[in-house]
Amino acid sequence: MKILITGANGMLGKDLQESLVNYEIIATGSKDLDITDYDAVLNKFDEFKPDFVINSAAYTAVDDCETHYDEAYAVNAIGPKNLAIACNNLDIPLVHFSTDYVFTGDKRTPLLENDELGPKSVYGKTKLMGEEFIEENHDKYFILRTAWLYGLHGSNFVKTMLTLAENHDEVSVVYDQIGSPTFTRDLALAICELVEYYINNKKDMSKYGVYHLTNSAECSWYEFTKEFYKIANLDTKVNPVTTEEFPRPAPRPHYSVLSNEKWVNAGFTPMREYKEAIKDYLDII
Repeated sequence: MKILITGANGMLGKDLQESLVNYEIIATGSKDLDITDYDAVLNKFDEFKPDFVINSAAYTAVDDCETHYDEAYAVNAIGPKNLAIACNNLDIPLVHFSTDYVFTGDKRTPLLENDELGPKSVYGKTKLMGEEFIEENHDKYFILRTAWLYGLHGSNFVKTMLTLAENHDEVSVVYDQIGSPTFTRDLALAICELVEYYINNKKDMSKYGVYHLTNSAECSWYEFTKEFYKIANLDTKVNPVTTEEFPRPAPRPHYSVLSNEKWVNAGFTPMREYKEAIKDYLDII
């Protein structure tokens, strides 16, 4: 079983490599495989001949996307389209990661896969285009919308806040954005289950489609920070502030909790609560 991972040098990509140890991994970064180049993608697929593709490449600098539309569109929309076409040519599955930012953020109950979409940021809009391009060009896809990722590799919200606590007596964190923090190692383990399912059920087309996949339960960024500061025995004071008090170039959803019900109903293992995951993460780092 030969698995091609794009964006393999990123936070999620590295966890995927470490988790999928039972398979032959073709790990590619942007220098090895430019997913925005159609001809390059087709040539590399012809060279590598993968059996399964996982796309973890993305332009994830949400605020930068607002002023770098062309780059965001190329990586988040055209890249997935090229991969979908290449996978379709070889008749192999494509796993693609999308985001909670494809929703408006106006709903106040956990979001279902078929809820109304309405991205407000360039990042969300280009990620939604990527989803649509995949659906138009391939049948064997798993589009996995996830959110609030943190991991062992690279920078993330948790690492940033832990660093701030070293030099500040108090920090300010927004309390009116609600989501589900997700440990990339947990996400990678879920992908292992997906790969195993495919190997054992190659002819089953019923499981393909769009899924929401995050650690379970919900909190605000403020509550999340309070939680991991408590676990880390930090006495830095956390002050709640509104989104309006902490303006950013790209609009954020106020509520983007993703329901994992479809994933569980499909027979896959539910992901654990975020409080368990962050505790393990802090124990590791």
